Amino acid sequence: MKLVIQRVARAEVRVGGSRVASSGPGLLILVGVGVDDRPEEPTKLAEKAYQLRIFEDGEGKMNLSLADVGGEVVVVPQFTLYGDTSRGRRPSWIRAAPPDVAEERVEEFAEALASLGARVHRGAFREHMEVELVNDGPVTLVLEGRGP
Repeated sequence: MKLVIQRVARAEVRVGGSRVASSGPGLLILVGVGVDDRPEEPTKLAEKAYQLRIFEDGEGKMNLSLADVGGEVVVVPQFTLYGDTSRGRRPSWIRAAPPDVAEERVEEFAEALASLGARVHRGAFREHMEVELVNDGPVTLVLEGRGP
């Protein structure tokens, strides 16, 4: 799995002009699922994302996690994180997991975050989404699972 984690002041996802998810301060997490991902990755990466100390404390240092600040999370499925552009100009999606597997793993990730105490909102799977966010910082990190 690959995650792009962005600390946000707010985030919103729309499908066909209708809002399907929105949040206040917290995280927007783009989630890509690869063909070689291990079944335990959604839970492990959810724990890591939830505990990342990327929120500022009273002294302005990044010492607080989502768990500490009680922020919200918007989880957005993003198969294009597995786009391979090493050859030619058209990305190959061969390393992305099939949609049925990816959907299950993204949901497992969202459920794992919720079980830790996060307020989770979800983008739409297999839909064209408009994602709007206000970066806070900006703070952006990429996390990857171990794969095979």
